[in-house]
Amino acid sequence: MPNPIVHWEVYGKDGKKLEEFYKNLFDWHVEHIDQMNYGMVDTHAEGGINGGIGQETEQTPARVTFYVQVNDLDAYLKKVERLGGKTIAPPMEVPNVVTFAMFADPEGNIIGLVKEGTM
Repeated sequence: MPNPIVHWEVYGKDGKKLEEFYKNLFDWHVEHIDQMNYGMVDTHAEGGINGGIGQETEQTPARVTFYVQVNDLDAYLKKVERLGGKTIAPPMEVPNVVTFAMFADPEGNIIGLVKEGTM
């Protein structure tokens, strides 16, 4: 399957409260990372997609985002722009975690791109 969804995120005004909500609702394991005010979610589901829950900030407003795996971040961002979208975050590496970028579709929805082999 080309370009699978590999990660998701939920951001809101009270990240810790959201972590507890989803943890209790679906029995997910949530590991809170204090320095990022972010919870890494492991659904412990066979074939499921894990994700994260975070605190809303000026740079990361309340939203639900999914991340699509691609082989070339720059090429896809160019395609986004050509199709009427907008680059929100250029390619960046979080060492030992992931290399990603973000864009807004023509309606303003924020979508993430993950470089193949980095997550």
